[in-house]
Parts: sequence; structure tokens; C-alpha cells
Amino acid sequence: MAHTLSAKKRIRQSAKRRAANNDKKSRVRTIEKKLRKLVAEKKMEEAEKAYSDFSSAIDKAAKAKVFHKNKAARKKSRIALFLNKAKKEQAASTS
Repeated sequence: MAHTLSAKKRIRQSAKRRAANNDKKSRVRTIEKKLRKLVAEKKMEEAEKAYSDFSSAIDKAAKAKVFHKNKAARKKSRIALFLNKAKKEQAASTS
């Protein structure tokens, strides 16, 4: 247990930051799940809107250093590939 005032303050600060970081991570995960669900349901217009939200959320998280910038770029890239592949499959099945 912390003894000095500064150590106690550090504990309070880190708890507050950890909670904020977990909120940002959770938001990214929630939007990603929503996007994948929309693609599975073949709702491409809504999925594109969700991709925009996902991209924005992950960029904000990377800016706040919750995710490394390369991890954010990798996640955005993989989701974009997933979305484009689903669009091609839907276009091929309708024509």
C-alpha cells in the first residue's frame, strides 16, 4: 500500500486513466462486433457507416495511445478487407 501522498495520488490517477482506456477499448470492440454482425446480415450500407464509426473510434484510441498506431492501422486494414470481400461476394451472388 502506498504511504506518501504523491504515491496515493498516482494510484488515483492510474485508476482513472485505466478506466478511461478500458472505455475506449470497449467502444472499439463493440463497434467492430456490430460491423461484423451487419456484414453477416448482408446490410452493406449500414456496415459502411459502421466502418466509418469504427475507423474514427480506433483512430481516436490510437491518438490517446490506447492502441499503438500500427495496431490501429492493421485493424482498420483487416476490417476494410473483410468488408470489401463481403461486398464482392454479395455482388457476385446477386448477379
